Amino acid sequence: MDEVLPATLQPVLRDLYATCRVRPTVRFADVRSWEERFLWLHAPDGSGQGIRLHGDGDAASQTADFADQVQEWAVEALWQEGLPAVWPHCPMHPDTHPLSAAVVQDSAVWLCPHTKKLIAAIGRLQEQEG
Repeated sequence: MDEVLPATLQPVLRDLYATCRVRPTVRFADVRSWEERFLWLHAPDGSGQGIRLHGDGDAASQTADFADQVQEWAVEALWQEGLPAVWPHCPMHPDTHPLSAAVVQDSAVWLCPHTKKLIAAIGRLQEQEG
């Protein structure tokens, strides 16, 4: 499992830190008490959400699953801060809806949920916005 963690989680956190106005505090769970939870994301108000690694699926599927879970945290954290509760923003439809995490051709990507257009590989949002 340790070999999968960096490859599946780091791209999602890279996008979060590059493009989200709320920064989490990341706390790793004690390995002896995981119960599938592997880390916690804490918002500035102290609230937290567990992010789980499911043992099944390939790396792209696990990355997309992480992205879904982190997106839930980000939307809630943005809302709590009084900011638009949209992350990551769809460049085709600003401030209307977030992108969707998906797997396309064995790669974890962000798509516009309305047009299904590929926006960026998960982990590359900053490069797309620059």
